[in-house]
Amino acid sequence: MRSVRLWYKKSGLAIYTSHLDMNRCFTRAVRRARIPLWYTEGFNPHPYRTFLLPLPLGQTGLREPIDLRIEGEITDEEIQARMNAALPDGLEIVAVTAPAQKANEIAAAEYTITLTFVSEGEAAGFAAGAQAVMDSGELNAEKRSKRGIKTVNLCTLVRRFACEAAGETVRIAATLAAGSTVNLNADLLASALLAEFAAAAQVSITRTALLREDLTDFE
Repeated sequence: MRSVRLWYKKSGLAIYTSHLDMNRCFTRAVRRARIPLWYTEGFNPHPYRTFLLPLPLGQTGLREPIDLRIEGEITDEEIQARMNAALPDGLEIVAVTAPAQKANEIAAAEYTITLTFVSEGEAAGFAAGAQAVMDSGELNAEKRSKRGIKTVNLCTLVRRFACEAAGETVRIAATLAAGSTVNLNADLLASALLAEFAAAAQVSITRTALLREDLTDFE
């Protein structure tokens, strides 16, 4: 038995697949791909499969991890090829590796947030204002947690932030707290910034990488 980490891309219409449906989708794909999974022992054996940091609904992910434990002789290249043949459109295995770090070492995530406004002037004004607000160190918003809803200064959960306008589009490059204990959804950050200026825009979010505490790549 050995552990493998599948890195997958989630894009297109697949971004609207819920986490529960993602579980079902990968379960079916693994079966169709004939991947020899390792099963837990006990009265209710089940295959070991773990999504390390589920991607929020509606967001694109370029390199998302899922861990499997497998048995038998099968190479990483075979796993990748078989899985890609079995997965639906919008889901693609981009790499298969041995897990280098544990899931609890994920501390941050990099995002590209794209906002499309109705005019260049509105985009330029929002970009300047958003950068100023983040530089000020205070952007309050209501954040939902297991303990309920509370007001949080989102700036305390932002590790890096850069904002620029190009025509009617604003692109934000942000590194946000992520993990099992502290986590900031990029959608909440975008919504809070739009609310701050009573602005409206079409928003798309892409998670580009998961990071460790020192902001090196999580592998």
